[in-house]
Amino acid sequence: MSRIGKLPVAIPKGVTVSVAGGRVAVKGPKGDLSTHVLDGTTVIVDAAEVKVTAERITRNPAFGTMRANINNMVLGVTQGFGKTLEIVGTGYRAAMDGKTLVLQVGFSHPVRFTPPEGVTIKVENPTRMVVSGADKIAVGQAAANIRDIRPPEPYKGKGIKYEGETILRKEGKKK
Repeated sequence: MSRIGKLPVAIPKGVTVSVAGGRVAVKGPKGDLSTHVLDGTTVIVDAAEVKVTAERITRNPAFGTMRANINNMVLGVTQGFGKTLEIVGTGYRAAMDGKTLVLQVGFSHPVRFTPPEGVTIKVENPTRMVVSGADKIAVGQAAANIRDIRPPEPYKGKGIKYEGETILRKEGKKK
């Protein structure tokens, strides 16, 4: 049995959680999120908390995942999630053109990235940007897609990396 799955999810003020038609919907000040209820799990909403249970016969391990997904939705609609990306390289920079991110990262042309619905990108300075939103999965995937445009290379470390990410460096050729 999952120890995380047994813990109830507290519902803060200003957030409503509802279960209907095999879906869990969470509404809060930063947006609305919903997900389907995983097979073999049951979601029960009390006044101030949400509990997830699994069928005793199958002992489905997915109820820990279901509880974590609900907790992430509650955190997303109250606080939101964010990922910070850094650009390393001479002449590499980022700028916003409306809602589109424009990256100059060593290609012969600028690369344009349009964020998905519910995800916002803020360029703090030309070499640092923050991807934020209420949906943890969408924010993480958008940040990964931006990083994939020019991942950091192991010799000079040039490219787009997450804040705090360490790049394993290789030694260059020796004479």
